[in-house]
Amino acid sequence: MDMQTTYLLVPLAPLFGAIVAGLFGKTIGRAGAHTVTILGVAVALVLSFLIFQDVQAGHTYNGPVYTWLESGGLSLQVGFLIDKLTVMMMLVVTSVSLMVHIYTIGYMSEDPGYQRFFSYISLFTFSMLMLVMSNNFVQLFFGWEAVGLVSYLLIGFWYTRPTAIYANLKAFLVNRVGDFGFLLGIGLVASYAGSLNYADVFAVKDQLAAQLFQGTDWSLITVICICLFIGAMGKSAQVPLHVWLPDSMEGPTPISALIHAATMVTAGIFMVTRMSPLFELSDTALSFVLVIGATTALFMGFLGLIQNDIKRVVAYSTLSQLGYMTVALGVSAYSVAVFHLMTHAFFKALLFLGAGSVIMGMHHDQDMRNMGGLWKYMPITWITSLLGSLALIGFPFFSGFYSKDSIIEAVQASHLPGASYAYFCVIVGVFITAFYSFRMYFRVFHGKENFGHDHHDHEGDHEDEEATSDHHHGLAPGQKPHESPWVVTLPLTLLAIPSVLIGFFSIEPMLFGEWFGDAVQINLEQHPVLEELGHEFHGAVDMALHGFTSLPFFLAMSGVVLAWFFYMVKPEIPATIARVCKPLYVLFDNKYYFDKFNEVFFAGGSRLLGRGLWKVGDQTLIDGLVVNGSAKVVGWIAGLVRLFQSGHIYQYAFSMIIGVFVLLTLWFNRA
Repeated sequence: MDMQTTYLLVPLAPLFGAIVAGLFGKTIGRAGAHTVTILGVAVALVLSFLIFQDVQAGHTYNGPVYTWLESGGLSLQVGFLIDKLTVMMMLVVTSVSLMVHIYTIGYMSEDPGYQRFFSYISLFTFSMLMLVMSNNFVQLFFGWEAVGLVSYLLIGFWYTRPTAIYANLKAFLVNRVGDFGFLLGIGLVASYAGSLNYADVFAVKDQLAAQLFQGTDWSLITVICICLFIGAMGKSAQVPLHVWLPDSMEGPTPISALIHAATMVTAGIFMVTRMSPLFELSDTALSFVLVIGATTALFMGFLGLIQNDIKRVVAYSTLSQLGYMTVALGVSAYSVAVFHLMTHAFFKALLFLGAGSVIMGMHHDQDMRNMGGLWKYMPITWITSLLGSLALIGFPFFSGFYSKDSIIEAVQASHLPGASYAYFCVIVGVFITAFYSFRMYFRVFHGKENFGHDHHDHEGDHEDEEATSDHHHGLAPGQKPHESPWVVTLPLTLLAIPSVLIGFFSIEPMLFGEWFGDAVQINLEQHPVLEELGHEFHGAVDMALHGFTSLPFFLAMSGVVLAWFFYMVKPEIPATIARVCKPLYVLFDNKYYFDKFNEVFFAGGSRLLGRGLWKVGDQTLIDGLVVNGSAKVVGWIAGLVRLFQSGHIYQYAFSMIIGVFVLLTLWFNRA
């Protein structure tokens, strides 16, 4: 089998599984559905490893697979670009997806839509692989929209719940805003570069940088890059297009892990990294990226401080970490951004799946106020969640430490406009991340056992009564939590390994070696951030040992200790702070009123516009003037003409004489 066939089989294997499970799910049954989809993703993972080894040997590929259409010299193709950036993303997507597929067997075991869910997540994997393997903007946009469509189906998977329908519609609409900018950027590339293939566009990047946007004094390359980044703002949930991601927790926990860890939300980070040759030509665009990312990193972290839903805490953590990745992009540390993308994919998938395991043990209760002391009942979930939390806060020697500290150092070394603001945001974000992470950890796994008591039901992860063994959410009085089955704990254990180790072994080749080669292009004269980091790097061990004496470490430990004191020693303090700082608490609780603004300004404005178009446009102009008005005019003319149709010959003769007289008069006047 040649390598081109291998490339093609990577996305087609999950697609085959999705089609079989989706169309023949009832025929093959539950076991058949999860077998064919897991096999498809496993094949994609194995082939990705083979391609990785081939690329490591120095073989890359950039070529078309199928030409869709040609018009006016513009060729729209399906093609693959296989380099080190691509294979890294392929391995991350397929490995995390495989863990999620296995985990789903246990998590969705009682759900009536079992086969449908496996079909969706396998289709999601296919879409993401098409996105990261593309060598042109057309295929990139196809994968971009495909992951958006499948995420819409997955977020609203429990379509009988109004909240799920609202959440998937919100995700769909917000992403359309970002995608509009993305499409404008692609259109500008096609218009000015005359091609949509990456290689062709990058070849004329200097000519693009020398041009102005027509009719303005704006740099064309700046406009293109900002338009492309607006697409990334929607897909990677950056302020103000972040509002869809917390609500997407309405979907089942496995898809929360798949969307928010390794795939959809990281598509924007990957895209900007792939477009590094263009972004390097515009400091304005980089500063825009930097400020947006820094704002997201800090202010979305604040919102995680007050959440009581275990999945929403992890969701706001994802928002904040995506902000960190975007900050790295803004200071031209693209390899650091995708390095954090990779480490984050593993420990965030671990945290999401760990949260799902807790939810299963709590009988689908997500409220942390009803938990506590679970460590003794769910030991595997407890220890893997602790490892994921330590990776998230950047504890030395854990994967998150290497990537997160590299971002902080890169921002500190940057001199771009907005770098000082970004450094403040990311350094304060370290404390915030540690506090809300261990607030969740202590409230769930330690302290007083708050389950098994009568309490008001809080919003659960799975409110579809048909999908649960009974109609009760949460543990009944006297019930105890239990560890999840092996199909749940095995993925947790396997994800914990890279969450701890992968950063240690990959930081040197990915950041300071030739790992990415030409896949990432940086103007080291104008943006020498990575070069400065390289001078200070003396190995993974030395970096971790130095990390124990650094400011981020002390901030992180302060957050952990404060969370322990607030929730283990003096649990009355948080309630007192919330009471004293009520305006701030209300601001956080209302998520900075972004949702309210959107509802009043955009949704309300669209309702007013729609009502105006209905009343004025439809009823008055179309129905009243065009349709009914034209009928009235025809009726009036018909009534007038009818006066001359009397049936008397002498009246017709008189009309003819008058007509001849009028014609002769007009003729002679003309002469």
